[in-house]
Amino acid sequence: MALDKKAQAGQRVRELAQRMLPTGDIAGLFDAVYATANGDASGVPWADLQPHPVSLAWLQQHNVLGHKRRALVVGCGLGDDAEDLAGRGFVVTAFDVSPTAIAWCQRRFPASSVNYQVADLFNAPSAWQQAFDLVQEIYTIQALPVTMRRQAIEHIASFVAPDGQLLIVCRGREPQDDPGAMPWPLTRADLDIFQQSGLHEESFEDIRSEDARHFRVVYRR
Repeated sequence: MALDKKAQAGQRVRELAQRMLPTGDIAGLFDAVYATANGDASGVPWADLQPHPVSLAWLQQHNVLGHKRRALVVGCGLGDDAEDLAGRGFVVTAFDVSPTAIAWCQRRFPASSVNYQVADLFNAPSAWQQAFDLVQEIYTIQALPVTMRRQAIEHIASFVAPDGQLLIVCRGREPQDDPGAMPWPLTRADLDIFQQSGLHEESFEDIRSEDARHFRVVYRR
């Protein structure tokens, strides 16, 4: 049943995107996804109420601990990845363009140390420039139209502090593959913009399972 709900939610998101993306109302689109879920996480296709397993595996493999360093979670959704980083000892800021998503996070984690904020990636606070020792981005870029990706990537790269790291998790594809419907899997060439934005690639992993292909990439400034 949950899988059926997730499939239905995915279809609803694509219908909303078809109607709202041509207007350029990205913030309205994502807030509508959370608002129409009516407090049921199965109505948000990317919300699993746990840290993303591909990101979590990297953090565990490298025994990543914060030691009060600063971390930023881009497009934090319902907050599970942000809470995991806080549990590892990071001082975490997590933002989403959706006010409904941020209010949902605050209800889920009322005693959290995470600083949840409503913010637009394309108009983020100037104080965030090169301010974070770890930036985590999961699935945000692939949900944006191709015309917005370069600017999105440049903004995400700008948050990484000197010697800081950026952890990216996205669905992956080959350049010749059909990108299909939203969310659109990325190619390695799409991600090369991070290196053009002042970061260098520390590791690239192409992770394949029966039902998905992910790229997990770590960059450093």
